[in-house]
Amino acid sequence: MPRRYWLVKSEPFKYSWDDFVKDGGTYWDGVRNALARNNLQAMQKGDPVLYYHSNEGKEVVGVARVRREAYPDPTTDDERWVVVDLEPVRALAEPVSLARIKSDRQLRAIPLVKQSRLSVMQLERAAFDRILQLGRGRRRR
Repeated sequence: MPRRYWLVKSEPFKYSWDDFVKDGGTYWDGVRNALARNNLQAMQKGDPVLYYHSNEGKEVVGVARVRREAYPDPTTDDERWVVVDLEPVRALAEPVSLARIKSDRQLRAIPLVKQSRLSVMQLERAAFDRILQLGRGRRRR
C-alpha cells in the first residue's frame, strides 16, 4: 500500500516538540473527533508525520513517524477512540508558520488551512514535501 503523509497538532504548553523529543515518542491520545480518529486508524507503521504547534507558535516544527498503528486509547473506556505511537525523526531547521503556509500557492488549500480545527489530518505528498522544503529539511526517501 502506498505511504500516506500526516500532520498532527499539539498545543506546546500541553506537549511540545521538545517534550516529544525528550520522551523519545508517545502515544497520540485525546482525539475525540470522528474524522481525526479515522485518520489515526488509517495511519500505518513508518508513515511520516509533521508535528505542528497549535495556538501558540502556529508552526510546523518537526517530523515524526508512526511507530505503532492504531490501538484502543488507554485514557478512556470508550472503545470508539484509538491512539497511535509516534516517534520523533528530526526538527525542522526553520519552523514553518501558518502564515507562511497560507501565503504559499501550493499550500493554501491544505486541511491545516481549510479544516483548522482538525487535530490529525492527511496531507498529499506534494504538500508534505513543500512544507519540508520551506523548513529547509529535505525529505528522506
